[in-house]
Amino acid sequence: MLFRSVVPSPKNSLSPHQVLGLTNVFLENAFKSSDHDIALVLCHHAEAALTQMKGITKVKSSTTPEHRALHEGIAKAYHDLGRLLDGQGHRGEAQVFFKKSEKWGGHVEQPGQSIQGLRPNRTIEPTKSAQLSTVDTPAVSQPSPLSLTIWSKEGSNAATMPQHVFPTNVRPPSVDFKPPEPDTRLSDTRQLTCCLGLLRASPEAEEILDMTARNWLRVTKNEQDEQDRLKTLATDVIRAFKRDEFKNANAVTEVVYLAPILESDDFRYLLKEFYFGIDHSGLLDIHQLEGLAQLIQGADPGYLDSDDLVKILGLLSTRLRDTHHQSTTHLYQLTMAVSRVLDAMADTEVKGLDRETIQEPLSSYLDGLKSSTDSYLVYQAAYAYQALMCVPDNETLWQATLRRTGKVVKGVSGLVSAVKGLDLNGFIDGLKDIQQGLAGASEVVQLVKTAYEGAASLAESGQGFLECMKEGFSFDRKCAWYSALRGADTLIQEGQLADFRKLVCEAPCRRDPAFQWGVCQRLGAIAVDPMWDMETRQGAAEFLGEMYRNDDEWGDQATIKQWILNILTQLSSGAEGEKRFVDALLERLQKEEDVKKNALYRLCRENGQCAYPLKVVHLALGSPSLLDRVQERPDVEGNLRQLRRQRLKERGNAVYIPPQAKANLQARDDARFPLMEKVEEFLASEQNVFLLLGDSGAGKSTFNRELECHLWQKYVKNGVIPLHINLPAIEKPENDMIAKQLRRVEFTEPQIRELKLHRKFILICDGYDESQQSHNLYTSNRLNETGEWSAKMVISCRSEYLGTDYQHRFQPGNRNQRSDTSLLQEAVITPFSMDQVHHYITQYVSVHRPLWEADEYKKALEMIHSLKELVQNPFLMSLSLEVLPRMVDPGHDLSATHITRVALYDQFVEHWLERGKKRLGEKNLSSQARAAFESLSDEGFTQNGIDYLKQLSVAIYREQGGQPIVRYSRYKDENTWKAEFFSREEEKQLLREACPLIRNGNQYRFIHRSLLEYGLALAVFDPQDWNEKSAPKLALARRGSTGSFSSFEGQGMSEAESAISEHELDFHTPLAWRCFLDDPSILQFLEERVQQEPLFKQQLLGYIEQSKSDKKWRTAAANAITILVRAGVHFNGADLRGIQIPKADLSYGMFDSAQLQGADLRHVNLRGVWLRQANLSKAQMSGVQFGELPFLTLERNATLIVYSPNGKSIAFLLDTDKINVYSTSTWERLWILDGHQGFVQSVIYSPDGGDIASCSNDCTVRLWDIKTEVCRHVLTGHDDWVRAIAYSPHGDRIASASDDKTVKVWDVATGTCHHILIGHTSYVISVAYSPDGSQIATGSYDYTVRLWNIETGEPRQILRADDDYAMKIIYSPQGDSISAIGINTMRLWNVTTGDCSHVLSELGSLLVMSPKGNQLASFGEDNTIQLWNTETGMRLYTLVNHTAEVSYITYSSQGDIVASASYDKTVRLWDAETGICCHTLIGHSTPVKCVVFSPKGDRIASSSEDMTVRLWDVASGISRHVSRGHSRIVNLVNRSSNGNWVVSCSGDWTAQVWDVKTGERLHTLRGHTKNVFSAVYSPQGDQIATGSFDSTVRLWNVETGTCIRILDGHTGEVNLISYSPQGDLLASASDDCTVRLWDVRSGECRSILIGHTLLVISVVFSHDGRQMASCSWDCTARLWDVETGTCAQTLSGHGGLIRQVVYSPRDNHVATASGDYTVRVWDVSTGECRHNLEGHDDSVYSVMYSPSGDLIASASGDMTVRLWYVETGECRNIFIGHSRWVNVALFSPEGGLVASASDDGTVRFWEVASGRHRAVIREFGDSVIHITWIKTSDACYLVTGDRKGSVRTWEVTDEVVRLRWGSMNNLLAVTDTIIQDVQGLDQLNEQLLKQRGAVGEPAQRLREASRKVISMASVVSNLKADSKTVIEKLRPAAGITVGELAQRADRLKDPLFRDIIAAFVKDLEGSNP
Repeated sequence: MLFRSVVPSPKNSLSPHQVLGLTNVFLENAFKSSDHDIALVLCHHAEAALTQMKGITKVKSSTTPEHRALHEGIAKAYHDLGRLLDGQGHRGEAQVFFKKSEKWGGHVEQPGQSIQGLRPNRTIEPTKSAQLSTVDTPAVSQPSPLSLTIWSKEGSNAATMPQHVFPTNVRPPSVDFKPPEPDTRLSDTRQLTCCLGLLRASPEAEEILDMTARNWLRVTKNEQDEQDRLKTLATDVIRAFKRDEFKNANAVTEVVYLAPILESDDFRYLLKEFYFGIDHSGLLDIHQLEGLAQLIQGADPGYLDSDDLVKILGLLSTRLRDTHHQSTTHLYQLTMAVSRVLDAMADTEVKGLDRETIQEPLSSYLDGLKSSTDSYLVYQAAYAYQALMCVPDNETLWQATLRRTGKVVKGVSGLVSAVKGLDLNGFIDGLKDIQQGLAGASEVVQLVKTAYEGAASLAESGQGFLECMKEGFSFDRKCAWYSALRGADTLIQEGQLADFRKLVCEAPCRRDPAFQWGVCQRLGAIAVDPMWDMETRQGAAEFLGEMYRNDDEWGDQATIKQWILNILTQLSSGAEGEKRFVDALLERLQKEEDVKKNALYRLCRENGQCAYPLKVVHLALGSPSLLDRVQERPDVEGNLRQLRRQRLKERGNAVYIPPQAKANLQARDDARFPLMEKVEEFLASEQNVFLLLGDSGAGKSTFNRELECHLWQKYVKNGVIPLHINLPAIEKPENDMIAKQLRRVEFTEPQIRELKLHRKFILICDGYDESQQSHNLYTSNRLNETGEWSAKMVISCRSEYLGTDYQHRFQPGNRNQRSDTSLLQEAVITPFSMDQVHHYITQYVSVHRPLWEADEYKKALEMIHSLKELVQNPFLMSLSLEVLPRMVDPGHDLSATHITRVALYDQFVEHWLERGKKRLGEKNLSSQARAAFESLSDEGFTQNGIDYLKQLSVAIYREQGGQPIVRYSRYKDENTWKAEFFSREEEKQLLREACPLIRNGNQYRFIHRSLLEYGLALAVFDPQDWNEKSAPKLALARRGSTGSFSSFEGQGMSEAESAISEHELDFHTPLAWRCFLDDPSILQFLEERVQQEPLFKQQLLGYIEQSKSDKKWRTAAANAITILVRAGVHFNGADLRGIQIPKADLSYGMFDSAQLQGADLRHVNLRGVWLRQANLSKAQMSGVQFGELPFLTLERNATLIVYSPNGKSIAFLLDTDKINVYSTSTWERLWILDGHQGFVQSVIYSPDGGDIASCSNDCTVRLWDIKTEVCRHVLTGHDDWVRAIAYSPHGDRIASASDDKTVKVWDVATGTCHHILIGHTSYVISVAYSPDGSQIATGSYDYTVRLWNIETGEPRQILRADDDYAMKIIYSPQGDSISAIGINTMRLWNVTTGDCSHVLSELGSLLVMSPKGNQLASFGEDNTIQLWNTETGMRLYTLVNHTAEVSYITYSSQGDIVASASYDKTVRLWDAETGICCHTLIGHSTPVKCVVFSPKGDRIASSSEDMTVRLWDVASGISRHVSRGHSRIVNLVNRSSNGNWVVSCSGDWTAQVWDVKTGERLHTLRGHTKNVFSAVYSPQGDQIATGSFDSTVRLWNVETGTCIRILDGHTGEVNLISYSPQGDLLASASDDCTVRLWDVRSGECRSILIGHTLLVISVVFSHDGRQMASCSWDCTARLWDVETGTCAQTLSGHGGLIRQVVYSPRDNHVATASGDYTVRVWDVSTGECRHNLEGHDDSVYSVMYSPSGDLIASASGDMTVRLWYVETGECRNIFIGHSRWVNVALFSPEGGLVASASDDGTVRFWEVASGRHRAVIREFGDSVIHITWIKTSDACYLVTGDRKGSVRTWEVTDEVVRLRWGSMNNLLAVTDTIIQDVQGLDQLNEQLLKQRGAVGEPAQRLREASRKVISMASVVSNLKADSKTVIEKLRPAAGITVGELAQRADRLKDPLFRDIIAAFVKDLEGSNP
């Protein structure tokens, strides 16, 4: 808790009796006053006078008669004060004073019993004295009543000021800090000052302190040693000041700050030191002079006497006369300092001043300065002159005013003679007369102001009230402007800026130039002072601007205008926010129409700033401080300032675009937020680690540098230190990395110790991935542990470096505690938006001045679609802008240009080296270097540079494992590999200087990590090397043997491609010695090389081929096949027998029908792979990962699923009274717990997992020992159903809730009942233990939740839930609150008080609370899930992806993922923080009813009505994989006329063009803004048309993929489009009930066909192009004449909407498919219905004619396909096999097959002739939406598009249907995969493969043997160990001796197991006979 430091004000100088008399005067006049505002002010004066009574503590503790009388008087005064306030309606305040009266011995009175003479009025806050302002107080929102009334006068000529300038009073500037712990080091002198000030505060002042300050004060007052320590520190600081030889401004500021709380002796010691310093200095010390003035201003009145001040003034007078020969600048500063001293003296009683020796010489000196030509000096001298005239008069300003009127003087005399005689009501009324009674309105009004303010502040200061009243002054020579400015100073000091504005605007002296000059000076001081808030500072500048503009109200004094402009000019050089505002203000002032003013403006601006800088009032303390020296603290601030300057300088003028981020890896890129704002929120929160993720080049390092600079710019002394740590540059950063970094920036060991013990850091750790870390740097560095570094951490890492379970590497915690996920926040940098890209281009062009202009770059981005995606990455953006001008010509057509990432790097490196060559060529090189340069140039400098880059990259990976920073020491590394690259050899130096490297001391690194990765990828395959086949220049020799490539792609290889076989493969390639699975960036480079370079593809295939015969190639082969799969190379049907590719990543690869017999597939990633009909016989498959688990088939539906605490077993409740327990590792059923005689209501595991408890409708609770399958106890005693049970946290007790209205608490060990909790009046349905086990909460149908003491069984609280009941109760983790979930409400109660803090209602029918209690999930019948914030009650997200009702939801144990089960047969995973659907788990065939997370949250179990339980791997469920296909549903697929291409359109707003044979995606057509529902090729094949729900049709160029025309006119969604046979016309059907006919060439709408009354769903041309048919939801089809656009026929008769209409091959008929379950055949010429084909039992979705036209195929929602004779209308065949509706059925091109696509996720093939089912494709995972046939010269294909967004092409032959290619795999496909004799396949994976359709039996003997040998790995590892040791290890594991084991092996029939054991025993006996 922070509190504010304020210097205590001087103490009251009146005696207690005088104060009491004064208080009574105030109270009496308050009673008499008819003005309630004035009465209230007087009440506050009375209160303040009492509060500051001198010697109050002594009076309170004394019992003398005199003090007892005072007791009574004070008690009565407090009582009267309470009565007054109570009468005004301020009862809260009144109660405070009644209590104070009681403390002083008065009688007790309650508010409301007081006098009613005063009507209630608004409360006016009194101004608190400085010493009481030690707590945060809200800013004053209204001007004080004093200032509001004092200047009010009818007809006053007040100036106006804009309302937004100083609209309210504000809190004055102050500094935040915390109170210290006892005996700890203080942070700075402010902290010491505040501590001592608090110790001097009065008891009344303590009452307004905040709790933190009050607690510190209470503790410290009881610790005399701590008080003495603090006082000694203050004394030591003063002594250190005396010893300080220089006494600079910082030292002066520090002791002046400390002065007001010093003891008298220390203060006078300090005063003498200042006096001595000024007296003995040769040149007058301005700092000491200013310090002396401040010392006097803040002094306690008792500490100063007249002699002191007389001596000081005498000294100043002498020094001023001796220093008059100084420059005007020095004189100005000197005079300003003197003015401040005189100001202080004017407010202090000075007697006996010698006019001749002091006043007159000083006056004469100042008078002489008034003749100066320097206007700044003249004003300052005049101000000092006015101050001097106040000093000898011995009166304060307001006292002088009182003596100027007889009326007031009479009142004062009465006050002097009798304290009660002053009529303050009359005094206030007389203020108006004073303005009229005195000469000089300007002077009078200001004096009245001063007088009133003096009276107002009287009660606060109490200084010399009675003494001041006795004296009078003459005002003959004094000016009012000085008094006004002194009043202004007071208002500014207190933050009363609204009052200040009113004073300045209404002061009659406001047009006085001296007054205006002083006002401007004070406004400038406010505007320049960073301690004021920005709004206040801008208000001060605006105030100045108004004074400059408004001549009518402020005059036209040129010197004033010049002064204003000089002030604003100084302000314009300030901080960025202030500079922008002031520059805008100056620009407005420049546009003033006054010619003279404009000339003055130009003159001032040309002359620049004046010589006198603005004065900052609130000076910062310096470093090192005097207190630092006293505490022997090493100076660190100097080093920090140097580090700050260095880091800000290094940042320079770099291009920077503020990045956007998303919450995590699963969130959508469009769910973004400003990253800097999120980090600042983190820094202000309680979290400790911020993990910043992003792809390579995403801008993480750039942001980190910007964040560091941002924090350095905000840094203040003793603040939190930003420390940027480049992790790869730190050796072993897991240990003491902060100290290591500080040593690198030259901090000493004492400084490091100081920073560790006393400072806080913000660590910006960059490059976690580059440092190849696996440690948790937060915990390994012991951050925030006792005695360790105090720090928050921002740490960045590449997303691809981390796996799916990475949070444990970053979660805060310590080595003895579990990590806390709530203290970790993460964000992922999102790709650049196009707006960000354009801003980057603009900045880049401005900073770097490249060859191109910004518009040329933007044009290139618009035209080159491949580039548009690349530049979303900031680093690739910078590369692109660097090399684009040399890659493309902006004057040419760029639409067909294709640029890849690797191509950008190729060009960038070449460009960089060419620039380096040019730079070196122009450099003055030595003769040896010049010769080396020419030699390199002759050989090809750029190529040499590339070779250097490649070889260095290879060396870094081989020698340093990829750690990017190389440390090179000439003497240490002279004979190491580093010397080859970093020695002083001329050629190496030149290449090193030309390459993209950075040097920092002895450290070298590439300018970006990705360039290192590019270099290694280039070393793997450099196209330049292979282009020089005549003389290959590979860096390393090649060895090995030539292999055959025919098994992959032996035919069709070009001469260039086959050339690779003429050369031996290079075994020294990085592919052979490094696994690239953890280097995704390198894989991406190589993936693109494969797509660009056929030679590289052949090389990789060669490595795979070599691995068949030589295992040394297996690493290269594993890398090679990983790269090829990522590049989209398909291995369908490939001969891969015997390949050795352990640890390869084949995820989502295509291996249908591949021959993999005998392959080494150990630890291969096979997630989502297609292996249909592949042969895996005898393959080695131990450790393979499928990313999925098998499902479990049960006898009945599982209504409840419960995981054990360790996740090793799982219990199911199967619709009955039986509980089944299964192993989660083998799916073997472990136990059946059978015993209940009724329905089981609940099943729970004990906390240790050893027991299971169940409760049932049979009124019992059963406790089961799951190890023995025995029921340990049957707990009987309830008289009705037992609804709920709960274990205590320690598992020793269990509570049961029953319909008998009771709760029973049982002892688990004995089964006895400890307590029966009675109190509920209805069924008890829920029960929960508190976290500490001391309390039980129960919920009931009686609408209450009851809390019970577990030890006594007594009730603690009854929490009422109104009209809802608590179905579930959840305690908060701390146990201090409790949440109750009802039908559609959630209530949150405080456990201690029973108060209900939140009620969230109308949330949904079913609710689930997150484990942390911060979020609630609800769901109902609308297929959605709602996430709610439990603290605010606000809805966070609506989750909408389910297509049917949600049946169940649950949170993961960490609360970060929500899993939902639905009637749509899916389980979906949602990110709880973002509401994003991470994954959809598909597999159940019926509605999913239950889902539950494992305890670790890594797996999910779901149960369905299909009587299966499925286990899902959460990590694989939310993993990302790159898809080449659509991201949403594929609505339609259509082929080109030549059959070479296919186009697909999707709900992702795009269409994509594919090569039918290769699967290469040729174009992505982007431009639509909604779902693209149709796409079709023109008959000529040169054009594609797409129709969208955005109501437009777009035409695209097939060759370039560019949009050539947009057809706009429809007012509804476009559903279907169709080209005419000639290709000149295009028809579109829309939801706007029309069909439009478009001219393709011109884009004009030729006809609008109107007639349908509901949306038109389909349109088609006749084969001759003369006619069109359309169908609609209005149940009709219409035939249209193309030429005229008229309706030829309306086909009516269907009883439901028509979904499709098609022409027969001869155009004589059309067929329509309808929702009325029928197909109708119509005569085109007559419009008559020829046949009504009835038979389907549901809607007909599609209809198609056979190629010959004699048959019709119809697909229906009744899950069948029917074939009909066209001639007779009879049904020929019914194809049955689908399990859900059939979306489409199509005849093959020859008509011999029908393919049908269904919502059941299958495509089936049917023989037309026989009606036989030919084949089925099952592995789609979701609904197949559309299909199309393609016939080529050599094959027949079927193209499919599904709901998951995948497009696939299948080759259909007479024997088999084989996958040709697919755009995306999202499901494991192993139908008919042969796994006979597979080695090492574990049981779960075997079960999974067989469930998915694999055939054959894996090798059994080895697996059976592994089951029988217990801990075989341990046995083998100890074969050579001592036999006794081995026997001892085996005995507890196996329970038998080695001899017994051998005997048992002999009896077994398994020869393999017998041989293993015999060999083992023999070895033992031989080694140890």
